[in-house]
Amino acid sequence: MVSSNHVALVTGANKGLGFAITRGLCQKFSGDVVLTARNQARGQAAVQQLQAEGLNPRFHQLDIDDLQSIRATRDFLLREYGGLDVLINNAGIGTDPTHFHTQAEAAMKTNFFGTRAVCMELLPLIKPQGRVVNISSIISLKALKNCNPELQQKFRSDTITEEELVGLMNKFVEDTKKGVHKKEGWPKSAYGVSKIGVTVLSRIHARKLSEQRRGDKILLNACCPGWVRTDMAGPKAPKSPEEGAETPLYLALLPPDAEGPHGQFVQEKQVEQW
Repeated sequence: MVSSNHVALVTGANKGLGFAITRGLCQKFSGDVVLTARNQARGQAAVQQLQAEGLNPRFHQLDIDDLQSIRATRDFLLREYGGLDVLINNAGIGTDPTHFHTQAEAAMKTNFFGTRAVCMELLPLIKPQGRVVNISSIISLKALKNCNPELQQKFRSDTITEEELVGLMNKFVEDTKKGVHKKEGWPKSAYGVSKIGVTVLSRIHARKLSEQRRGDKILLNACCPGWVRTDMAGPKAPKSPEEGAETPLYLALLPPDAEGPHGQFVQEKQVEQW
């Protein structure tokens, strides 16, 4: 059954920022909202919590580290809706104070490669006037400034390809493994480099959309929600999840006639110079 309804989907939505974004979409988006989570029981508990508030999200299991799970979500969206109107890539991990190489591998696997896998499967489903929001972090900008000039130039390039970006992300992990990351000009933030990947990937995908689907007026951006009180960021963060959700929701709900922002890095609803 293909519903005529619009549909929005949020990854990593059972708690924290993703949960707040889902709540905001349930309140403001005219269509169905799909709350996804890796863990089925936690995801369904989150849906029940929103139902108790009088909201009505749907649940679908999604583990962004599992290609089969991503494809099952893709098939569900095609079957039920014939596509997707709003995609918010929120799922990600922080880094534990383990060995730096272990941090780099884990952060890269989920934050960059997991997000990229979701984009590869779901971006082709985005309908005309669709919106895509990739949750990055201001830490990506700080990490960029701590890269050597050659890496900075590559990451800021308007012509960098997805293959080149993937190569650089893999190189970072390899360099940490060999213990030469400092010598090779990388910053000492595995999380930061993984989010450089997300921001640059967003720029590349936006560029491709402009080239291949210009008439569809799809807008795709990366954003920083700010430092938000979540399990990942800790209790000392100044922003509530609801405050953190403001910029992602602003980008997800840009009006159909909006010309931009597109391919930008946005914080506090303002475009930041990358």
